[in-house]
Amino acid sequence: MATILKHAVPRAEVAASLDQVRETVTGVIADIRARGDEAVRAYSEKFDKWSPDSFRLSDEEVGKIVASVPQQVIDDIRFVQDQVRTFARHQLDSLREFEVETLPGVKLGQKHIPVQAAGAYIPGGRYPLTASAHMTIVTAKVAGVPRVVACTPPIHGEIPAATVAAMHLAGADEIWLLGGVQAVAAMSVGTDTMRPVNLIAGPGNAYVAEAKRQLFGEVGIDLFAGPTEILVLADDEADPFVCAVDLLSQAEHGPDSPAVLITTSREVAEKTIAEVERLLPGMPTRDFAGPAWRDHGQVHVVDSLDELYALADEFAFEHVEVLTAEPRLALERMTQYGALFLGEGTCVSFGDKVIGTNHVLPTRGAARYTGGLWVGKYLKTVTYQEVTDTDSQALLGRLCGRAARVELFEGHARSGDVRAARAAGDELPWNTA
Repeated sequence: MATILKHAVPRAEVAASLDQVRETVTGVIADIRARGDEAVRAYSEKFDKWSPDSFRLSDEEVGKIVASVPQQVIDDIRFVQDQVRTFARHQLDSLREFEVETLPGVKLGQKHIPVQAAGAYIPGGRYPLTASAHMTIVTAKVAGVPRVVACTPPIHGEIPAATVAAMHLAGADEIWLLGGVQAVAAMSVGTDTMRPVNLIAGPGNAYVAEAKRQLFGEVGIDLFAGPTEILVLADDEADPFVCAVDLLSQAEHGPDSPAVLITTSREVAEKTIAEVERLLPGMPTRDFAGPAWRDHGQVHVVDSLDELYALADEFAFEHVEVLTAEPRLALERMTQYGALFLGEGTCVSFGDKVIGTNHVLPTRGAARYTGGLWVGKYLKTVTYQEVTDTDSQALLGRLCGRAARVELFEGHARSGDVRAARAAGDELPWNTA
């Protein structure tokens, strides 16, 4: 049995907050459907204090903004994008197109077609999250998406130059300084100035996540990516200082970001809590990390590694950092997570910022049924069929007729009958002409 040393706020409080988010998002989307660009501008003024002549940056504007970014920042962006691009290309190589002959003259095939337009949402209300540009845009371009529309909000009324540089270097075809629900809705339903896209990708706050949820079906989405989550798994050899630092590294994303520790050691648990309380007051981002830890932080002590891994799978968290003596055991023992970070030398922040795997990952339990953003999300895996052998046409035609009539689908049966008649001269008793 697990002993809980620190609880999160009751789920009912979280649910009530989400209800308010849903109501707000529904209204914004409906307004943008009705008023288009006029509504987009109104919400940008309201939420971001931003209303330029054009939300889309021209090539000249992009060039000036990129030129203003320090060379070291540009070099670092290029390096990280190379890591993301390399991993995405390996993912693409793992996807195989094929054609197989299952019967004489019966050819079945599979191919991968990129979506023709993708929207990349790069958060930025609090911080210039340049890394999200790498994850969404570079991956889309490796998949072969011909048109990538990238949106990011201004920060306190200023252009986030480093983010714009990252969007440009990643290969975005259109760069818009537009954020929040208004950006997601505009990309999804289209306006007079923005053509709609086929798929929306990228993380965001609760409002962005809810907008994607409500618009799913009208437009494709990568996954439901809400507030960042971190789950640290530790045994009695783990360093409480490292546990605390890494928990806070994700808590700073926002006041609703869960940070959870599961450990087999009560001593590690208690010392980690003490280290968090010691470090928090000195964090520049304590205004976000503090409420996140206070309201959504949890600490569980279990009796064994078996219990540790079982409880971890129940959480089905986005990021799982494994600080145990044999971290690779998690690869065998766990099945529900967005991404694993194995051993003390591998922090979640590496995945967020620099290592090359994608940081757009499932949250709020979505890891039970999906992985994170990858090159395959931008591809449609489609099939094709061709029957050229007359014997096979007759065989399948007769089989189709029998199978369809079992289901009382006479129209389907007759399509099969015609193929058998053309290939082998079968009679068509239902054709009286």
